[in-house]
This record gives sequence, C-alpha cells and structure tokens, in this order.
Amino acid sequence: MKNGKRVLMAATALGMLPLAAFAEGKLNIYNWGNYTSPELIENFSKEYGVEVTLDDYDSNEIMLAKVQEGNTGYDIVVPGDYMIKIMIEQGLLAEVKPNEMENFKNVDPKWVDVWWDPGRNYSVPWQWGTTAFTVDTEVYKGDINTLALMFDPPEELKGRINMLNDMNDVINAGLRYLGYSRCNGNPDELREVTDLLLNAKQHWRTMDYATIEKLTSRDVDLSQNWNGAAMRARADRPSLQYAYPKEGFTGWMDNVAVLADAPNMENAKLFMNYIMAPENAALISNFARYANGIMGSEAYMDAEMLDAPEIVMPADAPTPDFVQPCPQEVVDMYNKIWTRIKQ
Repeated sequence: MKNGKRVLMAATALGMLPLAAFAEGKLNIYNWGNYTSPELIENFSKEYGVEVTLDDYDSNEIMLAKVQEGNTGYDIVVPGDYMIKIMIEQGLLAEVKPNEMENFKNVDPKWVDVWWDPGRNYSVPWQWGTTAFTVDTEVYKGDINTLALMFDPPEELKGRINMLNDMNDVINAGLRYLGYSRCNGNPDELREVTDLLLNAKQHWRTMDYATIEKLTSRDVDLSQNWNGAAMRARADRPSLQYAYPKEGFTGWMDNVAVLADAPNMENAKLFMNYIMAPENAALISNFARYANGIMGSEAYMDAEMLDAPEIVMPADAPTPDFVQPCPQEVVDMYNKIWTRIKQ
C-alpha cells in the first residue's frame, strides 16, 4: 500500500446523479498506509463526482516533513493528536471550522474540546485507539501484560519481535518500562533508556510499520502494534492476543485536517463533513478496526467490533496515556537516541 498514488474512483457520469450532488474536480488525500476504506472513497466519489487520489505514509514525522516542503498537491492529511497541535502552530493547516459543518453534531462531545484542537476549528476525528503489542499465545504461554516481553524477552520470543519504526512509540514504551515519564529531559534517565533499547534490539527481528503483514505471515510472533491492526491480524491468526501492559500504553486519535495550501479546498471540506456522518464513520471503522468518535456509528458497525478485546479494554487495564508534544530540547534528545537505535 505504500509509496504509490492510486486513483480510487473517477468522476461518475453526469446523467447518473442529480446535479445538486456534484462538487466535481479532485481530492488528494495523504493518509497512513492500509488505513482508508475503499468503500468510503468509492461512495464519496460516486455521490459527488470527485476524483480521489490517495498517497500514504508510515509516520507522523514523514508526513510533516513532506508537508513542510510545501506545494505537495495534497488536500487532506490525517495526523495524530500531537501532530495536529504542531501543524496548527506552524501554520500548516487551514482553519476550516468543521465545528460549523452540518454533521459536526455527530461528534462525541468527549472528542470536541481536545487539547490538540480545542473546540475543533481545524480537525475532526478519523479513528482512535491504543498502542501496545500483539503476541502469539501459542508461542508464549505466560502473562502477556508486561512490556518486559519487548525489552527483556523470554527465549521463545528472542529474534521473533517486530517493533514499530516510530521514534516516539519505541522510546516512550522504554520510558514506561523503566517507570519514567514521557517527554523526559533527564539526561541520566535518557541514557538508561538508550541502554535498554540498544540491549533489547539484539532480540528484535525487524522495525516495521507493516505489523499486520509481519504477524499474519508468521515472520514474527510478537509485534508492537495498534489495537485495530491487532484485531485485523487476529482474524487471520486466531492465537494472537493484544496486550494491555501493566506499565502503561499510549492512547491516540488520528484526525482529518485540511492543508493550508490545499488546491481543492471545497472538496476537502466536503470530505471532512462526509466522514462525520455515522454510516460513513462506520465504514472507516469496519475497514481499519478502530473506534471513530462519531455518535450513532455503532449501529452501522460490524457486530464483532462491539465486543472485540482489542477495542473494549479490560476493567483492570491502565488508563491510556495520551502523550502531548515534547519540548524541542527533548525532541532533539529523542532524535539522538533514535539515530543510535537505527544504526
């Protein structure tokens, strides 16, 4: 799914839809790989006569660097929560006022006054979930709810681990395991987490975004993972189980936003309003296997989504940790650690 532009649906013939339905033109979306419902795009394109293209990325930082270059031709991006805040501060997003759109009434109130976009002047929910890890319980039969499986793995998992190719997810998981806070600027504690990660790396097979493929191909038996990707992998490999580590784990929300230099601004706004309709939000969830933050969407969602262990957290699970952007001096320290890890 990566690194290739696909035209998902061309404009429909004029005679097949009422003229009032037509926006016409194009819409260019830049989203995470393997994360966009083809049915959603097809329906949107048919209803409005818009030709949609889709490019994908595998980290917030890669997307940010591309957008910072300017003149990308993209209209829509789907940043994580902390990245929305960064992009607003850098003037990279258009203040399109989704809170004044027709379908905004469907957004769950708990996702309206969010720290990354208070009141929702720039963004709307796409999907939300958690980041922990998935392990094959036929390979490892002990307690899975500990980050020790990634950082001090038992013999049966050594060399069978995939970590996300994501600086924040990997470093923050190491900090949690050591009992330290996120966005940590303490040099001694960061040296300790660096040593932890470098030592653990010898037991990691890969560092890759493609967690579903890694698990379903049986290339690995444990992968750091997002809960929706974990559910999709379990459908193919039933012995997989998603962990809720006692040391803690990340909560996140990805959000649809419009770039400040979007060439198809009105179509981008149209798409933003479209995905806030419950039936359309459900299409995203049914494909990606995450919750969406849109009230009423449950009525349109696949039945297995409503009680899946990857979606419904156990009562004794820690509260997910929504990590805010780190100060620049801490980001610089993280970058140095990441460079060493990736060598």
